[in-house]
Amino acid sequence: MPPSSTVTEFSDTTLDPPVRGFLHTPQSPDGDGIVLTHGAGSNANAPLLAALAEAFAASGMTVLRCDLPYRQARAYGPPGPGDATRDRRGLRNATEALGQIAPGRRFLGGHSYGGRQSSMLCADDPQLVEGLLLLSYPLHPPRRPEQPRTQHLPKLNTPALFVSGTRDPFGTLEELEQALKLIPARTKLMSVEGAGHDLGWKGKATKPELVKEIDVAFSEFFGRPDH
Repeated sequence: MPPSSTVTEFSDTTLDPPVRGFLHTPQSPDGDGIVLTHGAGSNANAPLLAALAEAFAASGMTVLRCDLPYRQARAYGPPGPGDATRDRRGLRNATEALGQIAPGRRFLGGHSYGGRQSSMLCADDPQLVEGLLLLSYPLHPPRRPEQPRTQHLPKLNTPALFVSGTRDPFGTLEELEQALKLIPARTKLMSVEGAGHDLGWKGKATKPELVKEIDVAFSEFFGRPDH
């Protein structure tokens, strides 16, 4: 049986910031595409992102799994205080680059910091993508709910699927449910029992059942074909 998708390195240095990552091209593309990006201490090779990209591509969606600009500049370490604006420009460039490849609906997704920057970008530009996939949204610093990161949520008019563990120190399910009430767009919260901020992925371990659950929830929420 031929593979359901192929993975190639992707780079566009004509853009500022440049776009760098991996392109998952389905054997039978349906026209839709999604950009996936990583959390503050990670990169595009995060096992969860790679597994999700494979699952989405197997269902016909083109996936651009990319490094944020701060990670392109530095192989290790978290983003600095001045990186966020440039990282959002990088997400916009990645989304537009994907649009040159996948002519259908475009989606944007990310884990933790990558998801937060994606949501902030869409709060300023509600027409950029059809929807958001926010994995372990960092609602506040670990165990510091008095410092909420919700200022942009009342401006978020892009439908968003949130996926969060029940033991995530960056926000409890109850806190997230309250935050989602601030968002005028359609939202859904998918909980992962017993998982922390990494959604249960440590090292290179894989959890195919979790990937399948996210894939199905995404398909149902955004009206993608059954698979």
